[in-house]
Amino acid sequence: MARVLVIGGGIAGAATAVALRKAGIDVVVYEAHPDSAEDIGAFLTLASNGMRALAQLDASDAVTAVGFPLTSMRVLDGAGAEVAHVPLGEAADPLLRYRCLRRGELNTALQTEAGRRGVDIRHGARLTSVEDGPDGVTAHFADGSTATGDVLVGADGLHSTVRRSIAPATRPCHAGQRVFYGYTGAVPLPGPDACITMVRGGPGGFGCAVSPEGESYWFARVPGDPLPLDEITRGTAAGWRDLLVPLLRQDAPVAADVVAATPDDIMVTNATELPPGAPWRTARTLLIGDAAHAASPATGQGASMALEDAVVLAKSLRDAPDAETALSCYESLRRPRTEHNTTVSGNISRGTHTRPVGGAPPSRPGYDDLARLLDWDSDIMTVRPVYEG
Repeated sequence: MARVLVIGGGIAGAATAVALRKAGIDVVVYEAHPDSAEDIGAFLTLASNGMRALAQLDASDAVTAVGFPLTSMRVLDGAGAEVAHVPLGEAADPLLRYRCLRRGELNTALQTEAGRRGVDIRHGARLTSVEDGPDGVTAHFADGSTATGDVLVGADGLHSTVRRSIAPATRPCHAGQRVFYGYTGAVPLPGPDACITMVRGGPGGFGCAVSPEGESYWFARVPGDPLPLDEITRGTAAGWRDLLVPLLRQDAPVAADVVAATPDDIMVTNATELPPGAPWRTARTLLIGDAAHAASPATGQGASMALEDAVVLAKSLRDAPDAETALSCYESLRRPRTEHNTTVSGNISRGTHTRPVGGAPPSRPGYDDLARLLDWDSDIMTVRPVYEG
């Protein structure tokens, strides 16, 4: 495999560049934003499966240098009474512990790691179109420049330009909720160290993790129609707080107290997903991450799925005899797992499915074989039939 073009320098794109570089594949990343990938300031949790993928890329240290670990989860009712407290993921292994961190921190850590390994990341390169031919694939950029490679990977997110060239009819759709994020050091929810607290007091959901420095990272998922983009753009922290606190006060006053104590750092986005079954690839072009399988945030698996994508794609291109076989192998391995996550997460967001108390991750196709699939030293063409069966 001579050269791979990665469009998008966010979490999926940067992780894929790290993985491809480890596989000995020439890779260049093209990022539209002039300095770093776009970031709305929200935080996320990397689950044990995502941390396992990072470990296989020898990239654990880059990520554990930021954020903080989570080793358990407790569930409170709306009044604040504890109804469950359980270990979270593979908490016994320091490399595989859940990690809470800001999205921008993760993105920066992965881009820095890619650069440290010699990956060329070209900022300010906004893709306009893709030309997929028999001998290569060419990316056309807004400044008139082009780049040609053997494979082009669309890691350019929910509103992917690459996806428009593969599946122009596929559009993101609302997943039934508005999602608020905030940070406050004023009123942290009391609880054990390294614990995320979930409050189940109404039709939505609320979660809060407290950093070692005492800063609360919280989110609230509220059912409702999508907010117009101009309303989100014009919104202020005070306005979002005034909207959210009365809603939470009705069913989860313990959560409302945290939000009410958040002075400035509040943001909101619409929960959005892509419909399962849409095309992911052509002969030389492939979608990964949110560009392929964006899910609502209810299962908290978006970033972890992107990290899995990176490992599986790099191994597929490393081990398969040609690009067509590699991309076919990748899709057959990733589509059942990611689309299951999209469906489960969307059902939770819409209130048509409730995760069991204690927050155990939902069963996913091939979950028991995930460690074998991600194992960097295994040949993916050998593991593939075992994993699929």
